[in-house]
Amino acid sequence: MQVVSARMHRVRQSLVHEFRTSSHQKSYLEHILIELHDRDGAIGWGEIASPSGPFYCPETTDTCWTITEKYLLPGLIGTTWQHPAEAAGTWAKVRGNPFAKAGVDMAVWALWSLVEGVGLARALGGTRDRVVAGVSLGIEPTIDDLLEQVRRHTDAGYPRVKLKIAPGWDVEPVRAVRERFGDLDLHVDANGIYTDSEDHLAALTALDDCALTMIEQPFAPRDFASHARLQAKINTPVCLDESVETVDDLRTAIALDAIGVLNIKVSRMGGLTPALAAHDVAQQHDIAVWCGGMHEFGIGRAANVAISSLPGFTLPSDVSASAKYYARDVIIPEVIADHGVVIVPTAPGLGHQIDTDFIAENTLQSATVGR
Repeated sequence: MQVVSARMHRVRQSLVHEFRTSSHQKSYLEHILIELHDRDGAIGWGEIASPSGPFYCPETTDTCWTITEKYLLPGLIGTTWQHPAEAAGTWAKVRGNPFAKAGVDMAVWALWSLVEGVGLARALGGTRDRVVAGVSLGIEPTIDDLLEQVRRHTDAGYPRVKLKIAPGWDVEPVRAVRERFGDLDLHVDANGIYTDSEDHLAALTALDDCALTMIEQPFAPRDFASHARLQAKINTPVCLDESVETVDDLRTAIALDAIGVLNIKVSRMGGLTPALAAHDVAQQHDIAVWCGGMHEFGIGRAANVAISSLPGFTLPSDVSASAKYYARDVIIPEVIADHGVVIVPTAPGLGHQIDTDFIAENTLQSATVGR
């Protein structure tokens, strides 16, 4: 198989509900959509779902555009490969930049599975025909506002809710949700904002009484030592997100007993190829896995659904319906969650049509690489 040309589309979409984390706030997103063409005319789509600013990670939409246009796509175009893992080898010399790599890798898998005539989930080794979806809720102005958001999504049938937390917005709102919603599958995500100071540790250990499924990324990325110390003090599993960008990071966390649950984000780990490898390592070590999200448009969301069908993904994943985030999505049909369950597409490739007209209406910048 050989990619002969590629197009990049910088697309902006407004969120239906403003989203706030411990580091930033957003009302719209700009993601880069990747369109790969092979020599026989088949097209595979991927999505670079990086943040616009360097708060979640060092990468931004601007850096991803540059790296993809100047390094990743030129190395891929014209190279012959038989499997997506071989295609990923064309950018192996480029250090870091996992979000940029993820979008190209996703497009490669979508193209390959389309040509092979199989659904992406099956191509990855998926075993489920449906996956359980959870929702991620941001920091709200008041606890009452948060309770209303939780109610709205539990009424829609979502069985798991993740709450963003930060110092000063942690124990009280989490306890309020737990008291109001009883046995709801609940976990919290700090995005690495806490330190090992006495007051921060007191808040994190207090959360151990809230019957949480996990406490996600309380400390800074790659601070494995602090995560290990916290895990030794509490019964709630510590989940790592930003700390695990590579399979080697995962092995380090396991060796240090710094991880109880792994959040596999396709974007954060550099694509479906490394995400699949991380899933396999986690299974070998009995580490529970779920798929996190970056508010992907439909293309990235479809890839998340596909990888969530693998056997190691035993916890609800961030593959909620497109409508939770966007008034209209870039795929047809959109991702739909029925009482918190998403059907895994079986049609070849991503399993969805790409709404190229809608993409064109919302494109801010385009570029072509190759002929």
